[in-house]
Amino acid sequence: MLHPVPRLKETPSQTAGPYVHIGMTPNFADIRGVYASDLGASMLTPDTVGERIVISGRVVDGAGAPVGDAVVELWQADASGAYAGPAARGEPAFLGWGRQPTDADGVFTFETIKPGAVPGPDGRPMAPHVALWIVARGVNIGLQTRLYFADEADANATDWVLTKIADPLRRATLIARREESVVPRYVLDIHLQGERETVFFDV
Repeated sequence: MLHPVPRLKETPSQTAGPYVHIGMTPNFADIRGVYASDLGASMLTPDTVGERIVISGRVVDGAGAPVGDAVVELWQADASGAYAGPAARGEPAFLGWGRQPTDADGVFTFETIKPGAVPGPDGRPMAPHVALWIVARGVNIGLQTRLYFADEADANATDWVLTKIADPLRRATLIARREESVVPRYVLDIHLQGERETVFFDV
């Protein structure tokens, strides 16, 4: 008969939480007076040009349980394929960056626009995509990944990054399915571990 294995407590060096929401999205954590609204909470203004979309998903751990204290940041080009930068600082219509906390079900949601294609390292256009950065309790170094759009199959098939992932099943972990609604919704779940683990990048 095997002896029961004692459950060891986490040490401070093994966890980054549970203060992720408190530090990064204080209003969501019901701490008022730090910012009028949490930084990155809104990506759009009435003057933002481009097709309105919603990007959402769940962050789940290796057991499939929702991660309710994650924060997801999204970086993207605008509808013409241009990133925000010093030359565009006078243009407040779209910053190309957002930050959203996950709720108790591990769900995050961004209201944004469909990005245009940007040049890849080889000079050819990459498929429209957004970059995601994920932190949570126990994730001390933010995880970098991308979200591609299922209705861009032709562009995805030649994308400079996607084609570097040899296994089509692993490549599929980056493709968000499209759900029709008044505002199209693209859904991608982020699996931190396990058989369906999302592809993360060392950047």
